[in-house]
Amino acid sequence: MLKLCVNSIRKNSTFDHQIILHINENSDGTKKWAEKNKIDHTFSKQNIGICLAMNVATTLVRTKYICYMNDDMYALPLWDKFLFDEIKKIGHDYFFLSATAIEPKGSKSNKCKLSSFDYGKTVENFNEKSLLNDFEKFKKNDWCGATWPPNIVAKKIWDLVGGYSIEYSPGMYSDPDFSMKLWKIGVRYFKGLGKSRVYHFISHSTKRIQKNNGRKQFLNKWRLTNSTFSRYYLRRGKIFNGPLNEPENTFGYKIALLKSKIKNSLHLS
Repeated sequence: MLKLCVNSIRKNSTFDHQIILHINENSDGTKKWAEKNKIDHTFSKQNIGICLAMNVATTLVRTKYICYMNDDMYALPLWDKFLFDEIKKIGHDYFFLSATAIEPKGSKSNKCKLSSFDYGKTVENFNEKSLLNDFEKFKKNDWCGATWPPNIVAKKIWDLVGGYSIEYSPGMYSDPDFSMKLWKIGVRYFKGLGKSRVYHFISHSTKRIQKNNGRKQFLNKWRLTNSTFSRYYLRRGKIFNGPLNEPENTFGYKIALLKSKIKNSLHLS
């Protein structure tokens, strides 16, 4: 899947990107392959999780922007052009953008993705030709939230918030935590682009690791549940109509804050 991902970036991108990998363990020859193909990479003998891996990998960045993509994704034509066109239109660096993932049948549906499309769940049964022929036909509005990869952020903003929070290692809930850190410094332009697309195989590698209790960590850190942050702050999945405002002081928001307060006090007791 990593080879397919890298090849798709090289084949389907508008721009010539610096590709950086973080390689955990190297039990399958990935490091040797990266060296042979002259791909920038960092390495750890153990699986250090996504948070620390991202922070280590970004020390090699030579560009103004950082785009994070999972290794079980296939970049579709013009994915990067739509993102960069949006950046030029915004005109400043206080943004967080996402591409839209197309996922196979059986994946969990949500308003930020295009779900239930059958182009394969493995490299062996991946129907690349049909996907390339079909992907532009699917309609998708731009959406609010921009929490999930592929996403792009200005390097100076990444550095300002300190990258990914390693207390979430190996990485559960590190994505919304990063979005919250952006919110705290004043970022309000959270946008998922309907035309910028990747195919996501949905690898199940996280089943092999000991997961952190990210839900509880997020609540204890921010005194707010992730669901409240996603619904009332990021408005995740709603049709994008401009930079976000502070949450409206509705009855539903007040109840959500009360629930967050009660859950937090129970967890801390």
